Amino acid sequence: MLAQEMTSRGLAVLCVLVAGLGQVGSSSQAGREDLNPVVLYPWRQRSSGGLSRVKRDWIIPPIRVLENSKQVPENLVQIKSDKIFTGEVIYKLEGPGVDQDPKDLFEIDDKTGWIRSMIPLDREKNRSFTLKAFALSPSGERLENPSTIEIVVLDQNDNRPNFSQKEFAGSVSEFSVPGTSVMSVTATDADDPTTDNAILSYSIIGQESIPPLRINKTMFGINNETGAIYTRDVGLDWEVVKGFRLTLQVADMSGMGLISLANAVIHVTDINNNPPRFAPDLYTMSAVENKVDFVIGWVNATDNDEPGTGNWETKYTIAKGNPSRNFVIRTDPVTNEGILSVVKALDYETQEVYTLTLTVENVNPLSIKAPKDPVSSATVVVTVVNENEAPRFNKDPIEIVVLESVDPGTVLASNIAYDPDNAKLKYDILRDPEGWLIINHETGEIIARKPFNVRSPHVKNNIYNAVIRVTDTDAGGISTTASLVITLRETNDFFPQLFPRMGTVCSESGRETSGLFLSAVDEDLPPHAEPFTFQLQDINVSANWTIIQVNETHAVLRPLVELETGEYAVTVLVTDSGTPSLGAYAQVNVTVCLCGKDGECKTEAAAIFGTRVGVSFIAVLVIMASIALLLLLLLLAVAVGNCRRHHMKKGEGLLVGESDEDIRDNVLNYDEQGGGEEDENAFNIDLLRNPVDVGPLPISFYPPITGIPRGKQPLRKDYPDNLPSPSYPRKPPADPTDIEDFINDGLEAADHDPNVPPYDTALIYDYESDGSLAGSLSSIASASSDGDQDYDYLNDWGPRFKKLLLSSDAIHFLLNST
Repeated sequence: MLAQEMTSRGLAVLCVLVAGLGQVGSSSQAGREDLNPVVLYPWRQRSSGGLSRVKRDWIIPPIRVLENSKQVPENLVQIKSDKIFTGEVIYKLEGPGVDQDPKDLFEIDDKTGWIRSMIPLDREKNRSFTLKAFALSPSGERLENPSTIEIVVLDQNDNRPNFSQKEFAGSVSEFSVPGTSVMSVTATDADDPTTDNAILSYSIIGQESIPPLRINKTMFGINNETGAIYTRDVGLDWEVVKGFRLTLQVADMSGMGLISLANAVIHVTDINNNPPRFAPDLYTMSAVENKVDFVIGWVNATDNDEPGTGNWETKYTIAKGNPSRNFVIRTDPVTNEGILSVVKALDYETQEVYTLTLTVENVNPLSIKAPKDPVSSATVVVTVVNENEAPRFNKDPIEIVVLESVDPGTVLASNIAYDPDNAKLKYDILRDPEGWLIINHETGEIIARKPFNVRSPHVKNNIYNAVIRVTDTDAGGISTTASLVITLRETNDFFPQLFPRMGTVCSESGRETSGLFLSAVDEDLPPHAEPFTFQLQDINVSANWTIIQVNETHAVLRPLVELETGEYAVTVLVTDSGTPSLGAYAQVNVTVCLCGKDGECKTEAAAIFGTRVGVSFIAVLVIMASIALLLLLLLLAVAVGNCRRHHMKKGEGLLVGESDEDIRDNVLNYDEQGGGEEDENAFNIDLLRNPVDVGPLPISFYPPITGIPRGKQPLRKDYPDNLPSPSYPRKPPADPTDIEDFINDGLEAADHDPNVPPYDTALIYDYESDGSLAGSLSSIASASSDGDQDYDYLNDWGPRFKKLLLSSDAIHFLLNST
């Protein structure tokens, strides 16, 4: 477009103000239509007289450049600004191909504005370039807004088409009709797909049969646009030709341009059009009687289809002459022959000759193109060879089901074998690892020698295996063996055993952790073992204790009420689930103790202070004051006792006072066992016996225990501990007139208690524990002079005697105060 002249000089200043909004155009209308104008004015403006509005930029047509041009550097286009500047204008260019990758493809003359290509361009690498052109002053100031220039690279047919593979492979069934699709081939061309340079055409330029020279006519064609290969003629027979090798060609420019070659191998696949045929169709064989699983001969059939495929593999069938299924036939996978075998023993006395009719067919069904011939068949004549027959078992294996606790001498099985020739037989046992069996050598009766044991290492899954042999003694000693399979049924032989026999529980009945877990073991196997049943048989014990079943093997023994700390003997009956069930009593020694919040036994103080609730400061003060008061009373009692002891007369016993009244006032004879009216917890003299020899005592014989509970108590070994104990009186009555009944009830309960020794026998009370530092107390006189006695020398007798002396003083004080 030509530059427009200004209508007036006065508008020049206004045009300078809107210089950045110039319009793009060419020098003339013919120039706009030209693809590569010689000069471009990308910043030209249109204006009219007076003020003018800014119009949008002109659209510059792309500059087209042929790839692979040899004339480089080559001037492509010149850009200029049509504005009037007082100074010099410098032109700059930037973008891909200039200062961005790929660099140095283009440059611009900064004075004249010529854009040049510096090296040949490749359309396959860069199809177009978008550049920015600038008009600058010598100081670098932009004189115009940047303008976009697009350079398009025109394609040349410089790339051959390429097949996607050097060799293609396909297959087609024999006897395929013309037009059957075989395969497709593909090729690509890197040239511009919108031009003829990339329009491809396929063709077949050569054909060769495999094996060579079997077929000379053209059997295949190809679609020149899609590359699809198809059959053109009939006559594809696998028995004649196995395949074809084709030479393919692809050319661009619709077949008139550059070309490339490739190969295609087409395999002709076999169809099952040939049925197998016996050759020959008559066979003669022989088989020995009384033998099984042996081959008697082979038969042969031929097939012209491809070997190793289902069209060639044969399947033989015995169509006639095998009603008892004495024979089977299978196919040899390598030779395709039929192998005839005897799988069930033949008997010469029953049948001497067998005539078998065999048929043969392929594994795959015949094609519809196969001839309609009948199925091929063959005849096999089998002659049975006579021989001496061995004895036979009626059953093999011989299966017996018997209880493991069978009585010795029990007949387990009889009439187990016979001889076809009625010969005399002899029976014996070849294998009996446990020696549990006896066999009658003449009759074959199998007898139990001793009870079985299902836990024997030779018993697997309750099955015991033995081997029996029978021999024909009249005809050469031919023998036969059979397996004896004995299935043992478990019987309930063992009592369940409870464990553990002792433990601790918390005295608080409401605690979730309060309880002793009990379990049991039984040497019997299911179903004569678990599930176990746990029960309390004693009614009195059931009032304070309960057993909660947890699962089939465990239960929890828990107190029903809050019990005092101490030792308790609880008799538990545990019963298994056998038929009939067996049960056993067991005594569980339970220590009831105070527990902390963690459920462990602790002292009373630790249990109290260890609870979550805690003890308030005032309660602590009250407890400490009570303890101090008790200590004060104890010291006072000791002091009073010492004072009275110094007033005793010499020559009289330790318990002799100043007068008979003193004795009567302090020693009361109630003609009863135990203490006085207020002595409800009499001292149990059995505790003076050797603890090694003492068994666990009933709960009523134990004094209350406070503080930390005692550990494991010694158990007697001279009496059973699994029998229920009778109910003992729990607490003496407050009325002295009922004490006699109380004592009689206790004596009667002790006489009938099977878990305690006979207390009416001679007992030893002189045990002073092992390793005692003190000497014998038998030399201490129980009476002396009426004067005051001096016991200070007893302080040198050892620390244990000091405790005894202190206890004696306390007893004197209590007796005197009574």
